[in-house]
Amino acid sequence: MVGHSSLLIQTAGLNILTDPVWSQRVSPLSFAGPKRVNAPGIAFSQLPPIDLVLVSHNHYDHLDLATLKRLKAKHDPLVITPLGNDAIIDAAVPGMRLSAHDWGDRIDLGKDAAVHVEPVHHWSARGTRDRRMALWAGFVVETPSAKIYFAGDTGFHSGANYRLMAEKHGGFRLAILPIGAYEPRWFMEPQHQNPEEAVQGMKLCNAAHAAGCHWGTFQLTNEPIDEPARKLAEALEAERLPRERFRALRPGEAWDVPAA
Repeated sequence: MVGHSSLLIQTAGLNILTDPVWSQRVSPLSFAGPKRVNAPGIAFSQLPPIDLVLVSHNHYDHLDLATLKRLKAKHDPLVITPLGNDAIIDAAVPGMRLSAHDWGDRIDLGKDAAVHVEPVHHWSARGTRDRRMALWAGFVVETPSAKIYFAGDTGFHSGANYRLMAEKHGGFRLAILPIGAYEPRWFMEPQHQNPEEAVQGMKLCNAAHAAGCHWGTFQLTNEPIDEPARKLAEALEAERLPRERFRALRPGEAWDVPAA
């Protein structure tokens, strides 16, 4: 776990980053906006060679151009992202290897590995005039040893997309699901699920294990920054599920996920 929605996934000989953010703030301004409350769980200089970056959408806490510039300079990874985000990245990071896709697309990585771009219930904007002008998505990483679902940012939406993932992919060794930035519910419910909904999502998509992200690094909404982990534990207890099945990962925490 790096922090927020940034994770390093190591599978099938690949080093994959999700929504990488090493910046101090997630904002169009370097001197204002939400500031990290903890250091990245991996120092940038200590990253292994990065093969692939998954960027789910263009909100500043997920698409960090400063970090992508550093990754381009040191690792030159392939970036897979939904349609429209490639234009934003290419304008700021010339020469970055970009692969932009619609929902339902499959990208062959070779060595029997692939990435599927999948729908989630969210939206996009980096300013006041570009709302929903770039697509948002989740990703399924498919390898011989595992299927991994990274939901990016999503509202629960009555579980519709989780059911779709189970129908299409059968199940997952690991689902990386957002558990934070959910209060007040009258405003956040359509765009950010809460821990109770994340537990239902894990069940609906047939995930053997889940890692909680999108919490504990940036104060974005009204709930206390450490509340999602407590609420997740309560939701698992209510469903009589063991806590080790769904872990609220903290920066620097590593997990060798058991086989499904």
